[in-house]
Amino acid sequence: MRLVLTRNHAEAEDLVQETYVRAMQAMARLRAGSNMKGWLFTILRNIWFNQLRKRRNGPQTVEIEVWDDVANSVAEPHDLYVSKLETEQVRAAIQELPVQFREIILLREYEDLSYREIASILHCPVGTVMSRLGRTRAKLRTLLAATWIGSSKERFK
Repeated sequence: MRLVLTRNHAEAEDLVQETYVRAMQAMARLRAGSNMKGWLFTILRNIWFNQLRKRRNGPQTVEIEVWDDVANSVAEPHDLYVSKLETEQVRAAIQELPVQFREIILLREYEDLSYREIASILHCPVGTVMSRLGRTRAKLRTLLAATWIGSSKERFK
């Protein structure tokens, strides 16, 4: 989840490190029997939102990543390549979602949290989690359908 939120590997590592530092400082306040995973996600999410607020007021920078997947994928079997391509398309579609939809799909599908755990982390009712997740999945289907249709048209030109 951290990499999808930050969209940058180095920033994701920093986010996790800061989460653990803050968790260690607050460990005495954690109640016995608490949901440790949910507690850590809440800390991570709060740190991330604080960083976003700081960035809005600071100078804007743009990072360009160079991908060498084409050269590396030549030696891969076709099925592995297709699976990797689909995974990248799903990740790209998730990145296009607004933050509230992106984080809910990540918590449910990638972190495998229950609706109740997600509701606790996001501080909203379980019903809101369920409806937001339904809207998120519908948006993803639309984005992916457009991506897959567009890529198949390119292949047949």
